[in-house]
Amino acid sequence: MTDRLDDPALDRQLADHPDWTITSARTALTRSFGFKDFSEAFGFMARVALEAQAQDHHPDWSNSYNRVDITLSTHDSGGLSAKDFALAKAIDRIVG
Repeated sequence: MTDRLDDPALDRQLADHPDWTITSARTALTRSFGFKDFSEAFGFMARVALEAQAQDHHPDWSNSYNRVDITLSTHDSGGLSAKDFALAKAIDRIVG
């Protein structure tokens, strides 16, 4: 089982991820991405999927045409863990 981050650790991590929003229950990170068109959005999702598989940590997400909404949470910890912030960092690198 992965350890859930406590509130001070969450606050420290969030400072490094200004484009991500934490849910009011402090159990998930969310971010929305907009792209030129569906192909660009789908390409982004494919790159994120490969990274998520490499990290063995998978996002909850949805896609509607040129928009991708991502939610990160570590289900076995019941909240946010270092895994979520590692994947958020990788996603930030992918999107540029």
